[in-house]
Amino acid sequence: MEGVRKNMALEQRESSTALQVPAALAPKPYLTQLAGWGANHRADCDLREPELQAQVQSSLDARGTTPRGLGRSYGDAALNAGGRVLGMTRFNRYLAFDDATGTLSCEAGVSLEDVLRDFAPRGWFPMVTPGTKFVTIGGCIANDIHGKAHHVQGSFSSCVDSFTVLLASGEVLNASRTENTDLFWASFGGMGLLGVILTATIRLKKIETTYFRQRSIQVNDLEGMLAAFKEHDHEFSYSVATLDVFATGARLGRGVLALGDHARREELPPAMAANPLRISGPPKLTVPFELPTLTLNRLTIRVVNALLQQIQSRGAAFSHYEQFTYPLDMLAHWNRGYGPAGFTQYQFVIPFEEGPRRLREILSTILNSSELPFLNVLKCFGKQSEGVLSFPREGYTFAIDFPIRKGTAALLKRLDALVLDAGGRVYLGKDSFLDAATFRAMYTSVDQWLQTKAKYDPQNVFTSDLGRRVGLVR
Repeated sequence: MEGVRKNMALEQRESSTALQVPAALAPKPYLTQLAGWGANHRADCDLREPELQAQVQSSLDARGTTPRGLGRSYGDAALNAGGRVLGMTRFNRYLAFDDATGTLSCEAGVSLEDVLRDFAPRGWFPMVTPGTKFVTIGGCIANDIHGKAHHVQGSFSSCVDSFTVLLASGEVLNASRTENTDLFWASFGGMGLLGVILTATIRLKKIETTYFRQRSIQVNDLEGMLAAFKEHDHEFSYSVATLDVFATGARLGRGVLALGDHARREELPPAMAANPLRISGPPKLTVPFELPTLTLNRLTIRVVNALLQQIQSRGAAFSHYEQFTYPLDMLAHWNRGYGPAGFTQYQFVIPFEEGPRRLREILSTILNSSELPFLNVLKCFGKQSEGVLSFPREGYTFAIDFPIRKGTAALLKRLDALVLDAGGRVYLGKDSFLDAATFRAMYTSVDQWLQTKAKYDPQNVFTSDLGRRVGLVR
């Protein structure tokens, strides 16, 4: 591993001294237009991109500051219209690594792509990963991200030992399961609203290969799909279903259940075994610009949906991690395919109790609407994280994309009511439309989180468009 970013030695870096300019003479900030991955909400923000801790500290704006990673939250979580945004992707150095335990200490701007590139060839893999590797460690903590193996591995908090947080006061605190525990657990799912995560110590998973042993099962209806999840619950660590968005009525829930686990070297075919820890390069294909709105219609969605179902059902016995875990990462800027109005991904979780009936009601509402539901995944969550505002809880979780159209917001409001009535909640990392009252009803620990917010950030220095929308900040 080469370069300054990969320097594994702990070092003291020089602090920078900013020139103090009287406020009356200071130039107005140059505003940069930012958006979430869904590009359904764009905001002009005062973007700063610090590389050193002193620069992070000097970049805080007491009038309101929002930390931002790689911008893969879908909505307005990393936006602060007219205000300061701290882009943390340059704050991305490794600090220490224990090759015996897989314990990695790094700055919060390190991405999972970095981790895979630098540690997968040494036999280490992220313990918990979402459906994209283009996310920072700080973002993983802020969202308490989850993946296809939540029922086995839990959410990201399960692999984090500690992290350091820059508070609004300028103080840097260490947070762990034994030190500043309230700050530790409130930061998971806290969407960056308590402080700037500077560094983290996480645990990686030991692997023999970067390939997955996989199996695909075609299922004809929702009840059969949920039964298949249960039947194979302990057979594979990773499981995810893709549903046919045009199957309604008795066929509702028809789709393909994909199961997988890390392959051992002795299992691989000779061609794969010759390079068992192969890593992927950058995407070879890209969507070069935002496609016209009319590109996505019922015909094109039907064609793509059928193609995806065929690909899923004919999966090979072994698959590289890129295809199994990050299939959409193989197409750069795939979000541009939704057009200039963008899209939203609606992800919810509901308890297992009455799950089939509740899921059928919610899915029927989605698929019978006049909207254009597109890419979707169904998974099972395991034990709930101790993160105060962490999204995952035991139950079924479903995520589905909607291109933004005239009736999208009204449909999502109907879905919010159904999810709330089922005892469920919506994922803030994907959300763009949830209102404060519904958010508070879904997340019963809001008051506990607000107490921690008042303790560590009483002046609401850390804010965001999302935080204001759902009532986490004034």
